[in-house]
Amino acid sequence: MKRIESPQNSLVKHWKKLLSVRKERDKTGEFIIEGYHLVEEAIKQKENVLTIMISDTSEIPANWDVDNLEIVEINDVIKKELAETEHTQGIFAHCKQQTVSEQVQQKWNRLLLIDAVQDPGNIGTMIRTADAAGIDAVILGKGSADAYNPKTLRSAQGSHFHIPIVKGDLHEWVDALKNRQVTVFGTAFENSTPFNEVTKSKSFALIVGNEGSGINKELLEQTDQNIIVPLIGQAESLNVAVATGILLYGLAL
Repeated sequence: MKRIESPQNSLVKHWKKLLSVRKERDKTGEFIIEGYHLVEEAIKQKENVLTIMISDTSEIPANWDVDNLEIVEINDVIKKELAETEHTQGIFAHCKQQTVSEQVQQKWNRLLLIDAVQDPGNIGTMIRTADAAGIDAVILGKGSADAYNPKTLRSAQGSHFHIPIVKGDLHEWVDALKNRQVTVFGTAFENSTPFNEVTKSKSFALIVGNEGSGINKELLEQTDQNIIVPLIGQAESLNVAVATGILLYGLAL
């Protein structure tokens, strides 16, 4: 088993760059995860895992299938360099971002489209919710937080390894979906219908927008129908991730 003890090691420097620099993640198509739960979810999809990093004070569970996976031992100094959490469990994995062919994308009939949502925690929660609701894929539009930001990864709790996540032009996606007779729902306060009053469809796409300004107006004009979660109490609005969960389940069930 390989062991690394110097934080100046080139591989350690690369891991740290993947943690802190989005451009590096985008360029390499790689990312870092931390903690037993995320690493366990990753190794269920072995083709995504490049390396497992384990500290001196941690162990790989005996029931994990890590055959043919590279495992690297690291000391406490490197563990602290890589840790994004206050009480790290001392286990990490260096992974590849998923890629999906256009042929597979053409088969998606239930989608969540995210327009310029900027908080990584919200993005991660929405990915996790889409996974739980049986959605086929999540499409991240321009201006959205990085799907592979460490905070996003923690919020999604392993759903990155269950559901496809792709970046794309939402205008092009909406046009393509409507051409395939997939109903496209937008979310807006004005000229909208309560979600529980819409006619459900087996094939649908839901667009949700920026925490402050909502969905791009031009994108809203492309939708088949705009929907809303009715506000019964005195709150002015719902958190975008909470609203997304309500709407996805309202449309999917």
